[in-house]
Amino acid sequence: MRELWPGKYIAPMARRFQPLEFQMPLSQSELMDGQSNTASPERLDTGRDRPQAKSDHVSDHEPSQKPAQKTERARGLLRRHPYAALAAAVAVALLAAGGVMWWLHARNYESTDDAFIDARNVYVSSQVVGAITAVPVTDNQLVQTGGLLVQIDPRDYQAAVEEAQAQVAQANAAIGNLDAQIEAQNARIDQAEKQVVQTQAALTFAQQENARAQDLVKRGAGTEQAAQQNVSNLIQATAGVASAQANAVAAQKQIPVLQAQRLSAAAQLKQMEAVLQHARDNLERTRLTAPEPGRATQISAAVGALAQPGQLLMIFVPENKWVTANFKETQLTLMRPGQPADIAIDAYPGRIFKGHVDSVQAGSGAAFSLLPPQNATGNYVKVVQRVPVKIVFDHPPDVYIGPGMSVVPTVKVR
Repeated sequence: MRELWPGKYIAPMARRFQPLEFQMPLSQSELMDGQSNTASPERLDTGRDRPQAKSDHVSDHEPSQKPAQKTERARGLLRRHPYAALAAAVAVALLAAGGVMWWLHARNYESTDDAFIDARNVYVSSQVVGAITAVPVTDNQLVQTGGLLVQIDPRDYQAAVEEAQAQVAQANAAIGNLDAQIEAQNARIDQAEKQVVQTQAALTFAQQENARAQDLVKRGAGTEQAAQQNVSNLIQATAGVASAQANAVAAQKQIPVLQAQRLSAAAQLKQMEAVLQHARDNLERTRLTAPEPGRATQISAAVGALAQPGQLLMIFVPENKWVTANFKETQLTLMRPGQPADIAIDAYPGRIFKGHVDSVQAGSGAAFSLLPPQNATGNYVKVVQRVPVKIVFDHPPDVYIGPGMSVVPTVKVR
């Protein structure tokens, strides 16, 4: 029997059954895999399945252990670093409070980056024909009110003024002559009226003489010749009165004629004065001056060139400027004229200029464009419109700004 169980048989069998005593409980699928693998002596001999079994056992219990491990780990971390945890909590609270405060503050303001500096540019052009004799300004030069921009040759227009002045003087002389004639005619009327009175007195005396002569003739005391002479004197006196009265009427009727001539001369005087004023205006138009303080730019005028009416000579940019901000229509709910505004100019970062809302345009920018949209035709897509808002500076900026420069205004609407 001892020969039947040599050591070379007992040792391998012992090694075969010894690992089974230390294996962990396996699942049914693993047991089936194990049974299928029992035919492999190498698997049983080497013991390679033991670590795999242990790993499978841990994976089955790991999901239930992770939350507890994480909680315990977090508690340990808080116990080891209490101040850091407190600082983190305070930081989170401050961030939340800051976010709320920022939202409460931001809802009181409306801002847009679709804004620019605007001004009413003056297109300086000639109104008369003439050679340009002087252009005393240069590009972008600051010019005060009344400063000379362009000088046109004034000699022809000065001569026209002098000619009109002579015509006005002639018209005034004609009026003076007619006034003198009217005064002389009034004197003639007075003379004619006095002649009427004189002839009336002579007629009265002739009537009295004729009555006495006729009475003497009837009584036989007078001669027939004397009576006839008195009758002739009476007829002459009567004719004299009629003539004097007719002369007085003719003198009086001459007054309206002279007055009509004077009215004609006065109208001619006004015409000459209008010609004179027009000549003076043309002479003044030979000097193109600045209407208000501003800068001359885009100068095309040159000495010696011939200026034509309507010809653009330069562009004048006034110093009075404002901001045109194109806000969305949804931003205009609480916006009203007079609300304060902070104006940030891109050219001067870090500086804020104070201003206020002046007015809101009566319509969107698209409504006043060259080709306004026609929403009644074609497919309609709703788009948020922008409405220009005029914002003026409370005080003129102490820096250079020009039309078209980008700004970012912020209006306080609450």
